[in-house]
Amino acid sequence: MKTWDKMTDLSSSSFFSDFGLLLYLEELNKEELKKFKLLLKNEAMDAGDCLIPWAEVKKAKREDLANLMKKHYSGEQAWDVALKLFGKMNLKDLYERAKAEINWAAQTMGPDNTRAREAQEDQETVLGDGTEYRIQIQEKFSFMRNRKCLLGEPKDFRHEIAEEGGKLLEQLFDVDVKTGEQPQTVVLQGAAGVGKTTLVRKALLDWAQGNLYHEKFTYIFYLNAREINQLREKSFVQMISKDWPSTEGPIERIMSQPNSLLFIIDSFDELNFAFEEPEFALCEDWTQVHPVSFLMSSLLRKVMLPESSLLVTTRLTACKKLKPLLKSQHSVELLGMSEDTREKYIYLFFEDKKLALQVLDLLRNNEMLFSMCKVPLVCWVICTCLEQQMEKGGDIRLTCKTTTALFTCYISSLFTQVDGSCTNLPNQTQLKRLCHLAAKGVWTMTHVFYRENLRKHGLTKSDVSVFLDINILQKDIEYENCYEFTHLHIQEFFAAMFYMLKDSWGTTDCSSQSFEDLKLLLESNSLRDPHIMQMKYFLFGLLNEDRVKQLEETFNCKMSLEIKWKILQWMKILGKSDYFSSQLQCLELFHCLYETQDEAFISQAMRYLQKVVINIYGKIHLLVSSFCLKHCQGLQTIKLSVVFEKMLNLSLPAETCLESCGLTVAGCQDLSLALTSNKKLTHLCLADNNLGDDGLKLVSDALKDPQCILQSLVLRRCHFTSLSGEHLSSSLLHNKSLTHLDLGSNWLQDEGVKLLCDVFRHPSCNLQDLELMGCVLTSACCQDLASAILNNPNLRSLDLGNNDLQDDGVKILYEALRHPNCNIQKLGLAYCGLTSFCCQDLSSTLSSNQRLIKINLTQNTLGCEGIMKLCEGLMSPECKLQVLGLCKEAFDAEAQKLLEAVQVSNPHLVIKQDCNDHNEEDGSWWQCF
Repeated sequence: MKTWDKMTDLSSSSFFSDFGLLLYLEELNKEELKKFKLLLKNEAMDAGDCLIPWAEVKKAKREDLANLMKKHYSGEQAWDVALKLFGKMNLKDLYERAKAEINWAAQTMGPDNTRAREAQEDQETVLGDGTEYRIQIQEKFSFMRNRKCLLGEPKDFRHEIAEEGGKLLEQLFDVDVKTGEQPQTVVLQGAAGVGKTTLVRKALLDWAQGNLYHEKFTYIFYLNAREINQLREKSFVQMISKDWPSTEGPIERIMSQPNSLLFIIDSFDELNFAFEEPEFALCEDWTQVHPVSFLMSSLLRKVMLPESSLLVTTRLTACKKLKPLLKSQHSVELLGMSEDTREKYIYLFFEDKKLALQVLDLLRNNEMLFSMCKVPLVCWVICTCLEQQMEKGGDIRLTCKTTTALFTCYISSLFTQVDGSCTNLPNQTQLKRLCHLAAKGVWTMTHVFYRENLRKHGLTKSDVSVFLDINILQKDIEYENCYEFTHLHIQEFFAAMFYMLKDSWGTTDCSSQSFEDLKLLLESNSLRDPHIMQMKYFLFGLLNEDRVKQLEETFNCKMSLEIKWKILQWMKILGKSDYFSSQLQCLELFHCLYETQDEAFISQAMRYLQKVVINIYGKIHLLVSSFCLKHCQGLQTIKLSVVFEKMLNLSLPAETCLESCGLTVAGCQDLSLALTSNKKLTHLCLADNNLGDDGLKLVSDALKDPQCILQSLVLRRCHFTSLSGEHLSSSLLHNKSLTHLDLGSNWLQDEGVKLLCDVFRHPSCNLQDLELMGCVLTSACCQDLASAILNNPNLRSLDLGNNDLQDDGVKILYEALRHPNCNIQKLGLAYCGLTSFCCQDLSSTLSSNQRLIKINLTQNTLGCEGIMKLCEGLMSPECKLQVLGLCKEAFDAEAQKLLEAVQVSNPHLVIKQDCNDHNEEDGSWWQCF
């Protein structure tokens, strides 16, 4: 006897509440009841709900379970939960019948509901015109859940996120303080599963209830990509009329006031349109019938209803496609669960608080996994997997090491029942087709599949059922004909498996397509192809033999590790080029190699690298870099930058580059501590950071400390002024280890340099290389510089380029260079405003100075006359110069002949304008020779 037959003679809602739930639970078979209990356990963990003790749920029979639900859920809440779980279990028939009976019971309620009806009538009076439409929206979206997820939602944090998002919704269309205008187009962007759809549906429901935007928008219409994709040709007014009650009158009447309309376009990233129509061909008339793609393009580009407002949701990966369509936009990123919310989630998931703390610590040590937990569903996946591992006595530390290890465990668990037996496994053909579908979908950013997509990949209805039953795929219960992987990361995992299994299977059923080329995947990067990076990480993770063995046992198939050899060949070829010279390529390679957890393979791969450039943005970058670098045997050069100030408390390597890493005064306190406490740090580059005078004072104070062993310090473009001259001079007087100092491109001026020269001329100053390029100096400071040159026997290199020294200033310097006490070997005078008038003094200097071997005179107007004078000194037997910075092509033919004659007579002399591949860490012109 069916439940409906049992219920038709009953008019008492109390009977329905007391016994109806039990009748439905009796329809569940043993496996379905077990799954219902597991989902109920997770559902009960909502912070706002009473917790049902799992121990009681686990052993409860059907009648006991119904009583527990009535006890712990008030009123009709038990039915709301039951309906939700039926949906998650894909029990569509049970779901529809229960929903119908709830509606029937509500209609048969007696006068006790008079007060509720009166409240509704009061609300309708307040709402006024459009009430029927608002009521229709309330009914539809009160029952319409977010896309049902078969994996479960343990504490329904989507509701909590939506509540937290209430304030965000209120502010989306607020007037911009800077422009004084209200944005017409708002883009709500975020990763898969963070709650974008939940939030905009909440906005629609709140508006319908009169709680949101009632002063901004008279009507709001909701357009979902999954529904739009299945339409062909319509008029725009037909598209938005689906929820329009006939009692409201013609919908056309409200279109005459488009400035009071808001259109929500949900899941732009799922629209299967190219949006390549030229703007002049778009449609203004919302009554004309056109292809739906044409209408959406017209709406987004503000050709149709330009005065209306738009709220568009999209994944981050589709922002590049969306941006060119919009005239202007206000973008808001939805980040998902905060750290505190994630922590709360984990503590609620695990009954044992010690286990919760252990899991939390492990996840915090893996930034990537902890970041994934921003998405409620993924957080549930991770917690569920770790719980299962603990129940089996497994080592969850190993599971938490990489995303691949964790998702391998989770996916394997989907194919194994609680008693250890396996579900109906997909055969190799089914698995092959699913992986091909997943890979193509990741490459093309397709995550919703329709029947025609499945058919093209050879997946029949029975094939799809296999993957629906084991929660790999799920069917959208709101929109017909829509299928998707239960989460994007599940799709990415099977996409990675495609490359592992491709060699075993040979040619696919489909003709070979570009995405099947392994080389394309290997050469992808996060700037150009952010949507495929997680698939790439999973692929490298699947190179681990333990992972392969686990999956072979799970799927009862053979996986080829031949791909390892192909990757090593790729590494060998690219290692000979400059492919890994960028920090982006290095970090992403290290991340991929770390996923393998295969030290032998990493050693083989790393032997092809000779130079790496790494910027450390956070703990995960430090983790993967240190793991890989310890296997580098042929590495010759490493450039390491630490980007976050909070990383400064880590043990810095001997040569550390913090160039352009956002370091400010706030981080200088930690940095100064590192300078005095780190016994290995000898070379430090702080170029392109906004330290200012205050920051430089902190650095200078550290230099005074006897514990500071720094030998080289680069402070180029650190935004300090002549005020810092006093701080630096004091510290340099005490410091005995510093030999190289770069102060270039700062506003030191003559005043600051004069203060520094008081120290430079001191015999105890150990500086050997001093760079003062672009410090706003004039000839007024040259006497002090000359004094420093004469009195400091240690000073070997001085770069004064890009300062307005002019002929008068350098004549003073040349005089000092001619003194026998001068030990300068390298002198930079590029772009110093020099002319032919200084060349006679320079020629004399070159003839008499036996130590000067390199001088840079580029970008000065010496003229032919100056070159003639200069060549006299260059051709002198006493001239020891080896490198001369000059652009021969800048002079006339006569001067060029003179310079060529000099090189003939002195073959050891190099005359060159500049060097394009100069050492960026040092910046000195002569370093390239």
